[in-house]
Formats: sequence, structure tokens, C-alpha cells
Amino acid sequence: MKRHRNGEIWDFEHELPAVAANQCGVDVVLGLDGGTTSTVCVCMPVIPCSRSHFPDPLPVLARAVAGCSNHNSVGETAARETLEQVMADALAKSGLNRTAVRAVCLAVSGVNHPMDQQRIIDWLSDIFPSHVQLYVQNDAVAALASGTMGKLHGCVLIAGTGTIAYGFTEDGREARAAGAGPILGDWGSGYGIAAQALTAIIRAHDGRGPHTMLTSSILQMLDLVSPDELIGWTYADPSWARIAALVPVVVSCAEAGDEVANTILLDSVQELASSVKAVVQRLGLCGEDGKDYFPLVMVGGVLEANKRWDIGKEVINYISKDYPGVQAIRPTVEPAVGAALLAWSFFMKESKKSS
Repeated sequence: MKRHRNGEIWDFEHELPAVAANQCGVDVVLGLDGGTTSTVCVCMPVIPCSRSHFPDPLPVLARAVAGCSNHNSVGETAARETLEQVMADALAKSGLNRTAVRAVCLAVSGVNHPMDQQRIIDWLSDIFPSHVQLYVQNDAVAALASGTMGKLHGCVLIAGTGTIAYGFTEDGREARAAGAGPILGDWGSGYGIAAQALTAIIRAHDGRGPHTMLTSSILQMLDLVSPDELIGWTYADPSWARIAALVPVVVSCAEAGDEVANTILLDSVQELASSVKAVVQRLGLCGEDGKDYFPLVMVGGVLEANKRWDIGKEVINYISKDYPGVQAIRPTVEPAVGAALLAWSFFMKESKKSS
């Protein structure tokens, strides 16, 4: 095993007592969910049971959290250091070292091509012993698994800082829509909603657009006096998560009757629903008559049902007009646990093949 860049990340392994480091031979899997805002790693024991008989609650030995690990957002070096640190933290909290790991499923945003996957697998191979099975997926796959308890079938819609729709069929076909980042149009995402709100404020200030409550509400939140100051605020740090944090203000304005904010949210609903419908159509998840049941896992802060203006509910209503068989699922476990369940599933499948 090599140490990637910062060797001190794994120094804790030398400090573990021999008994604690082995934990009586316990085998574990690591599941990582890496998004634009944060990265979560969970460490779970290898469970000797079928997917339909998982214990409730699932036995999570440790959970660690770090910052952004999307290489398109922070660069490859910073992304790798974040991923390595969060894995080390989860193992340290478990009192285990890397020899206890049997499989790792790393699901991160920004993994959009087989070359992305292979590059990360090559890097992980330098970190873990050769017996560890390594799997790299887009973060949408972990989100889907969190709603289906590790089964890759159906569609997932993620709408947080960014957005993506991802789907799988029983026979292993997959398709995606959106998820290309804010420059290429992740409309419907937190960033997309907030960016439209900021644009609306500037347009209103210039006289190119209608007056909107967004102006006073967002300026007050940011402690700014004039819309002119928004330009400096935005470009001083145009990070995606920082912009997306303005979404609750947009929702509040829409709930208060602001037409501009309401239109922005309606546009986001149509964009999110269109992404799901594109995936469903390409994979035929709805059946020939368009009425077959399929699960739609809903993940992300934009879709949380905690407001009167419920974006997630409106998305489902929009989709169900064309596909009445859609069944919305709001996961009871986080995507990192979904990634760990995928690692478990992959490991068990390979173990059966070799036995």
C-alpha cells in the first residue's frame, strides 16, 4: 500500500492496538457519497444475509464527513485528498485499519466517463491492499441504492447544489440526463434556481425585468445595500454551493406571492421532471403502455418536503401525468449507506463466484 501525497493521513494505523486493529477478524465495507457540497464515508460490517433481510437499523460502525470531492469543482488533487482523508477518518473511528476492508464503493459527482472511473480505481489501488474490491460510480448511483436498499433498478433524481437523473434496468442498462454542471445547464438544481434569482434581481435593477421581492430578501440575507453589490459578492467566490445556499430565500419569496420567484420554481419543476422523463423513456422503465410501476428515488435539499411550496411534490405530480406508475421513494438512509450496500452487494456476488 502506498500513501497518496499526505502520508500522515494513515498514521493512526500505527497507533492502533493489535487487538483493536483486527477487531477479532471483522470484515468491513466502505461506502462514500461525494457531492459538490460535502463528502460522507460510512464503515459497515459485512452482513451475512440476503438483501431482503437486512437488519433494521443497519449496523454502521462509523461515519465521517469532509468537504467537496467533485474534481470538476475543486481540482483532482484536492478531491483525492478529501476522499482519502474521509476514508481514513471512518476507519480510525471504527478502530480498524485498511486490512479489514473487503470492498469500497466510491460514488462521487463528476464521474461521467469510464476514464474517470478507471483513473480513480488506479488511485485507490495504491491506497488499499490488493484483496480489496474497488468500485467507482457517479454519486447518483449511491442515491438510487439508498432508496432501493442496494438494488440497481429504477430512477433517481438528485436535486441539491447540482442535479442529475440516473436510471437502471433489471438487465443492467443505464441512462442519465442533466448532471453536466452549471455552465452546461443544470437547471432545476439549487445552483440553477439561485442563479436565476440573482439574474432576476440584476434585470429588475436595470429595468429589464419586473420588480421582485427577491431583491430586498436576498440583499438583506447577504447584508448588502444595493443590487450593484451583488456583482462583487457573486464573483468574489462563485462556488456552486455558496450560490445554491440562496434557494430557501427564493422559496420563501414564492410562498409570499412573488411572481418572479414562483416562475423560477415552476421552471425548475419542469426541468427536473423533464430529466426524469428522458431517462424513463430511454430505458423503457414505464413499460410499453407507459403505466408500469417504477421507483423514483428523490434525494437532495431542493426536493425536501419542508415547505408549502413543495418542489419535490410538484415534480412527482408533473411526471405522474405521463407515467402514472411512478412511485416516489424518499430514502430512510443516506446515499453513503447506499454506497456501502452496493459495496456489500458487489463483494457478496464476487464471493459466490469464487466459492
